[in-house]
Amino acid sequence: MQPTTTAPAPLLSGEITMEELSALIPGARRALFSRYHIGGCQSCGFEPTETLAEVCARNEGIPVEEAVAHLTASHENDLRMQLSPTEVRTLVEADPPATLVDLRTREEFEAVKIPGAKLFSQEFQQEIFGTWPKDSQIVLYDHTGTRALDAAAYFIGHGFHNVKALAGGIDAYSREADPSLPRYKVEFEM
Repeated sequence: MQPTTTAPAPLLSGEITMEELSALIPGARRALFSRYHIGGCQSCGFEPTETLAEVCARNEGIPVEEAVAHLTASHENDLRMQLSPTEVRTLVEADPPATLVDLRTREEFEAVKIPGAKLFSQEFQQEIFGTWPKDSQIVLYDHTGTRALDAAAYFIGHGFHNVKALAGGIDAYSREADPSLPRYKVEFEM
């Protein structure tokens, strides 16, 4: 399950605002928190208008070049964890198909889902982590693809090495791979 296309990492500098950084690299907050404990809670948070250089300076003087290198490497790793909607459709139609795990709410799942998907729950997670082979082919998805990347990183951190996230979530899947699936908007989405 290797992605067929990857975009180059964006060029970053210390002058980029955290809002711009988050738009360019959706996993930036996760990357900064995992390495430097920045952005994960109120005490280590940042304002959208702060620059990367300002955030680095007030967090033990982290060298901006080091943070940029880490963010770039993390972004490239995130791209390797993603599959395009058409790649996922191929896996759905394969024999045997990949296991699709839907991370959205039960209401969203009941309204629209990719055929064959299973709704994620704590019980299902325990089953996967406790009994499934570590090479199980799993594709995680949510509405827009953001949380699925975090979940894929979590699964990989628990030893599953054949886990991917659907780039753009079910919204992109319904646009690019299966237009018969209705699209929707969520009033409040994280």
